[in-house]
Amino acid sequence: MPAAQTAIFVKMAVDAWRAQNGRVEKLVNELTDEQLARETAPGRNTGTYLFGHLIAVSDRLFDAMGWGGRLHPELDQIFLVNPDKSGNEFPPIADLRKYWTEINEKINKHIAEMQPEDWFTKHATVSAEDFVKEPHRNKLNLLLSRAIHTSNHQGQMIYLGEKK
Repeated sequence: MPAAQTAIFVKMAVDAWRAQNGRVEKLVNELTDEQLARETAPGRNTGTYLFGHLIAVSDRLFDAMGWGGRLHPELDQIFLVNPDKSGNEFPPIADLRKYWTEINEKINKHIAEMQPEDWFTKHATVSAEDFVKEPHRNKLNLLLSRAIHTSNHQGQMIYLGEKK
C-alpha cells in the first residue's frame, strides 16, 4: 500500500479514537457525581463502573502497544475482573476523572510519536505465529476496537443525563 494511503488509514482510525474519547470526556464532564453513580437502566451497570471500566481498558493499551508500563493496574480487579455490584469499593469519581485525563494524555503522546507504518505491526496480545496468519491483528486494529468499545459504553452512559 502506498505511504499516502497508509497515512490516511491511520489518520481515520486515530481520529475515531480521539472522537470517541472526546465524547466520553464531554459526557462525564457534564454529569454530576450523583448522575455517574446511577445505573444506566434498572439492574444494569452504573456510570461509575462503566467509566472505570473504560479507564482500565485504555490503561491496558500501554502494555499492548509496547508503550511502557500501565499507570493504574489496580483498577483491573475492580473494573475488569469483577462485575459492578461485586461489593468492591470504587475509587472516588474525582480520582477516576483524573485517571481518565492522565491516561489519555499519555496515550495521545504515544500516538503522536508513532509513524504510519508502526500501526501495522504486531501488538503484544497476539502471538508472532498468529500474527503471521492474521496480520490484521495489528496495532491499528487494536486502537479501532478500543474506539468501538468506548462508543458502546458511551452510548450506555448517555442515559445517565436524563431526568429520573
